[in-house]
Amino acid sequence: MAASSSRPLLRRLAELARGRVRANHRMLSSASSSTADIERASQSPAEAQFVRMTEGCVRRLKELHAKEPSAEGKMLRLSVEAGGCSGFQYSFALDDKKNSDDRVFETDGVKLVVDDISYDFVKGATVDYEEELIRSAFVAK
Repeated sequence: MAASSSRPLLRRLAELARGRVRANHRMLSSASSSTADIERASQSPAEAQFVRMTEGCVRRLKELHAKEPSAEGKMLRLSVEAGGCSGFQYSFALDDKKNSDDRVFETDGVKLVVDDISYDFVKGATVDYEEELIRSAFVAK
């Protein structure tokens, strides 16, 4: 009984969290938001349901598979986590396990895994690998 009564509360909390993630994402990525908004607006409804990987992302994952024996065959896992005062943040990790609630997106033999809860926040996004002077990292746009 307790599990069924908490379900609507969980849905409301998830909807609230989704709204905050989207608002924070727009605010934090304002420099690239106009480009991302234009790209998303031009997507078909079917494309908006996917999480895509850029050539840079695919290339970096293939490099990791080739250089690191422990990374061979692993998938890139994208998840959304609570980030404290700043709202939510994207988390990337290499993973060799697929859970029952995961969605798998594959490009050129490289796999990206997103759990069902995080998927609601990132569907329609593009994962890239950015190299800068200070750092290099996977990013979701």
